[in-house]
Amino acid sequence: MKDMSLWAEADWIAAIAVVVLIVFLAIGSKIAVQKEPEFAGHPKGLYMLFFAEMWERFSYYGMRAILVFYLAQHWDFTEGKSNLILGAYASLVYITPVLGGWLADRYLGQRKAVLFGGLLLAVGHSLMAVEGTGGQDDPTINIFWAALAFIIVGSGFLKANISVMVGQLYPMTDIRRDGAYTIFYMGINVGAAIGTILVAYLGQTVGWGFGFGLAGIGMLLGLVVFVLGKSTLGGAGEAPRPLAKGKEYSLYGIGVAAVAVIWALVQYQDVIQTLLIISGVSLLGYVLFESFKLEKEPRERMFAILFLISLNPLFWGLFEQAGGSMNQFTDKFVDRSGVPAGIFQSINPIYIILLAPLFAGLWQWLGRKGKEPSAPAKFGLALAQMGLANLVLVWGAEAYGIAAMTPVLLVFAYYFFATTAELCLSPVGLSAMNRLAPKHLASLIMGAWFYMTAVGNFVAGKIGEATGGHDGVMSKQGLLDIYEVFGWIAIGAAVAVLLVSPIVKRWMHLDTLADDKPAPTLEGADEAYPAARPAE
Repeated sequence: MKDMSLWAEADWIAAIAVVVLIVFLAIGSKIAVQKEPEFAGHPKGLYMLFFAEMWERFSYYGMRAILVFYLAQHWDFTEGKSNLILGAYASLVYITPVLGGWLADRYLGQRKAVLFGGLLLAVGHSLMAVEGTGGQDDPTINIFWAALAFIIVGSGFLKANISVMVGQLYPMTDIRRDGAYTIFYMGINVGAAIGTILVAYLGQTVGWGFGFGLAGIGMLLGLVVFVLGKSTLGGAGEAPRPLAKGKEYSLYGIGVAAVAVIWALVQYQDVIQTLLIISGVSLLGYVLFESFKLEKEPRERMFAILFLISLNPLFWGLFEQAGGSMNQFTDKFVDRSGVPAGIFQSINPIYIILLAPLFAGLWQWLGRKGKEPSAPAKFGLALAQMGLANLVLVWGAEAYGIAAMTPVLLVFAYYFFATTAELCLSPVGLSAMNRLAPKHLASLIMGAWFYMTAVGNFVAGKIGEATGGHDGVMSKQGLLDIYEVFGWIAIGAAVAVLLVSPIVKRWMHLDTLADDKPAPTLEGADEAYPAARPAE
């Protein structure tokens, strides 16, 4: 171990992350050993899910922070191609939860689905540590593709289902539900921030295998927490009806077979693009078909839903540059003072932790004054801020000079506006899907939301590929030119969305929305909670 007097900034950042992790683990240990069924007013099962999800996000975002570098520097893909592969991978990660959630709802139950997904994820993250000699001619690259496939399918079984289990710990009218999701989402962002810092630190300063190995250890720890904490769930997440062992194992077999399919699919990004187009058009057609069978108000609500969903590809296409082209830009053209570029991926979850309560309070304060923006208006603001993030980076970098290293302050500014944009769109969109969708189409609409988010991730890969130019090698001016074009496109789209938002708001018919049953009036039931990052 280096003498502390010789520590660089990266060493101190990693040390602070370790201390924060130790503090959280100490709190978790205290909760685990206490005999009381609740801690701080919430069931112990919530904290078990918190730590399980924290470790899963630790491994996922840690791996994501260095994946684009691993593709380019170890497997010798061009920088443009590396972005495209990252986008294709992320798009599949967002599509598979639709099937995993359906299997859990119908057959397995959330607990077994999460357990199976966790096992697949543990295998996938462990395989990521197998480096081989590198280069595309190294047969070990097939193990790398297998690792991605295991992670994609594992995320499909785990991603949405563990979030569902949080809600199952509480009665529907329990006023603690919103607070519970706030605590749970804090686990997501704490795991994302710490995992990004530590995995990037090891992966980019010690060796790829050490970084990916740590991500694998994180996933295994999350799985151990989930298995040992079964008794704290109180029956949450169990199968809807008894399931024969033969049928249960056949479902697991489908999951394993899906790994083989994804292993082949993830290697051919053009095929993924074609499938996204075909399935997207089919999904749109089916949603429209169902919409026109509805009465006027629910039909117009469906039109509002489709309008909001249609904005996902542009927003996430720009936002998800973070793990790809923005990550590469930080590595090549930013004065980082020796801090590994991947560590800067932790800025977004740290901003989320700091800003989410402020945004929740802002919406509540504006709501009391009758001035809270509508959901479509918030989407317009999100696009405007995402465009501003791009333009601030471009203007700042050009002001300092293309030949000069860009000041790190501009990276923080970029992620600040990207995070405030995310807080105006992501939690707002999830809430709108839940509120506006007819009950019999609720799951379909939520699936469509995540589907279009998946499309956005693939679009991010295509934009990232474009930043590599014709030869696949990123240039500073080339990236800034692409960012400027899409910055203005986002702001133009934002203006258009804000102009039509009154019409879309009327389509929502908020004044006639009602629950199937009137909920009892409970003190504090109308309190807003910090809108944090969804369970990605």
